[in-house]
Amino acid sequence: MSTVRRAALAITALSALALTACGPAEDDAAGGTGTTPAASPSATPSSKAPSSKAPSKPSAPSAPSASPAGGSSAGGSSGGGSSADYDVFPCSTYDVTFKASLAEPTTSSYLLKVTNKSTKACRALGHPVVTFGDLDGQATERGAAPGIEDALRLEPGESAYAGLMGGADDGKGRTVGSIAMTMNTESDLEQTPLGATTPGLYVSPEVNSVTPWVNNVEDALSL
Repeated sequence: MSTVRRAALAITALSALALTACGPAEDDAAGGTGTTPAASPSATPSSKAPSSKAPSKPSAPSAPSASPAGGSSAGGSSGGGSSADYDVFPCSTYDVTFKASLAEPTTSSYLLKVTNKSTKACRALGHPVVTFGDLDGQATERGAAPGIEDALRLEPGESAYAGLMGGADDGKGRTVGSIAMTMNTESDLEQTPLGATTPGLYVSPEVNSVTPWVNNVEDALSL
């Protein structure tokens, strides 16, 4: 065999070996049996599975406590404006007894006293309305009185006081032996005046005056 023929056979054999070695790679490229890498996990966070436990039923609101009879709140204080005092009416002359006592003769000052004789509380409003015997007009008001919501509350048997001053003898007035008193009710209620004797009460037309109702003697005579 010639040298040329031997060389050709060698080249042919080498070519066949080369084709055999490349076979598997070509199969993979053509979609053969080569395995593909596993897919990576999703980057989206997984949603939590809903709870199988049913939501608890809200409890029913508790019923409000019943208010005292009449709708007023308890614990109203005497003389205050709480709702417990809405049914406490002003005192009239039908609810009280009346007394006048000489306190200071020089200035013809008298202490006026009313006492609740009824079976329920009432309020002594403002100033007493005082007239002097057969003189025209009434005593002028001295000092400011509290409003109706803060007026003095009198329980049965309790008393209120006011100071009446006729004034020193200035030669312009008159001496009277009695006075009459009605209560301030801030209404058109007709009252029967309550009388009291006042020996030697001199009434000056310019100086006479009466204080509002208070709960003690000292304030009544010092206002």
